Amino acid sequence: MTYVIGSPCIDVKDRACVEECPVDCIYEGQRSLYIHPDECVDCGACEPVCPVEAIYYEDDLPAELEPYLQDNADFFEETMPGQSEPLASPGGAARLGPLPFDTPLVAAFPPRNAD
Repeated sequence: MTYVIGSPCIDVKDRACVEECPVDCIYEGQRSLYIHPDECVDCGACEPVCPVEAIYYEDDLPAELEPYLQDNADFFEETMPGQSEPLASPGGAARLGPLPFDTPLVAAFPPRNAD
């Protein structure tokens, strides 16, 4: 089981969840954050600090956010530009910093207005 970041995070990336995560399993893409399903220890520290309510325990995902369960896992199957292997399990987000890509689901999401 794992926590999942859904569409409310796209183009927001507040990062309060990153600061609360004790295992450094929340990675930053270009438009969204992603929780690594194998690195997450299900502590729940990220969920209450999210200002846009984008984080849910996988069993509690609203129906409209269910595609993001697989999407968070798919992020770690993506290949970084200039690399030949998928991201897989890099062992912590801090050492990688922001990554220059997103999943196709996030990339296709309409841009949010910057009002």
